Parts: sequence; structure tokens; C-alpha cells
Amino acid sequence: MEGCGWVGDDPLYRAYHDDEWGVPQRDARALWEQLVLETFQSGLSWITILRKREAFRAAFADFDPAVIARWGDAEVARLLADPGIVRHRGKIMATIGNAQAFLEMQAGQGFERFVWDHVNDTPLQPRRTVPAHVPARTDLSARLSRGLNAAGFRFCGPTTAYAFMQAAGLVNDHLTCCGCHDRVAALG
Repeated sequence: MEGCGWVGDDPLYRAYHDDEWGVPQRDARALWEQLVLETFQSGLSWITILRKREAFRAAFADFDPAVIARWGDAEVARLLADPGIVRHRGKIMATIGNAQAFLEMQAGQGFERFVWDHVNDTPLQPRRTVPAHVPARTDLSARLSRGLNAAGFRFCGPTTAYAFMQAAGLVNDHLTCCGCHDRVAALG
């Protein structure tokens, strides 16, 4: 399948690109997991996180925000000693705080509603033809980032917010030459 140049030949990466990336996700828990993983990805390649995703799920209680929100020093020490994940104290601490912010948001408007309101509940469908036209951040991702920060989230800058928007299907950044572009567009 001709397509997005970032994928390469790794079967895990290819499956992620073909089956997950850009598919509109509306489940709050799945969105939360994606945001956590994008937070850990900052400064690294996505394939690094993808290869560690199952270890992240195990280490972070299957991304249960109600569990993570109660964690303290013992859990932070456990995570910092876990070679299966990215061991970054700031990102681990941010994930605990972000779990608390997520729960507060869920008790109100809901995390999924907050996220999808940024695109008026409809995935953006740019028609990009070359990788150079895919931005690393946008004005919209900056607004999402500011909203997340105002709600108490950390490590969610505009670039991380845009990567999250792409992965969670808020924007379909499959190139038009990619066989996934039209399929993902039809799911919106």
C-alpha cells in the first residue's frame, strides 16, 4: 500500500498505521491512553512507544485513571525502575496529575466531549499530498493544548496535542496517496 512515508517496513508500525492511526476515537478511556502515550513519546520516535505499549499498559494499570490518580511515591519508584517503559520522572508525575485532571473533566463535560468540541465533533479532512505539508503543530493544537493546561494537564504542548489529534482521528493526516486516507475519511 503506497502511503505515509513515516511508516517504514516494521510490521508493528505498519499495522498501527493501517488499523489505528487516524481512526476517529470517541471512547474517553482510549483517548486518555492515547494522550498518555503521546506524552511519553515527546522527544522520542513513535515506534519506541509502540514497541513498549503493552509494557505501558501493564505498568499503568491498563491506563485506569481512577487507579493512577491515587498513586504516590511508591508507584513512582516502581515505574522509574521498570525497564519496559520510558522512565522519565516528569512524565510519570504528569501522568498521575493528568489522571486527576481527567477524572475532574469526566465528572463535568467529559474528556471525549472536551476533545471533540475542538473540531466541532467532525474530524478535519485536510488533503495533504506530501509529508512536508503535514504540520507538527497548528493553531488548533495550540488551543487544545491551552485548554488541557487550563484543566490541569501537563506535558501536553501544541506538538504533543497535534500528534494526539492525528492519532485519535481528530484530523486525518494520511496523505491522499495513502490507501488509508479515504477509508479513514469515511469513518468520520
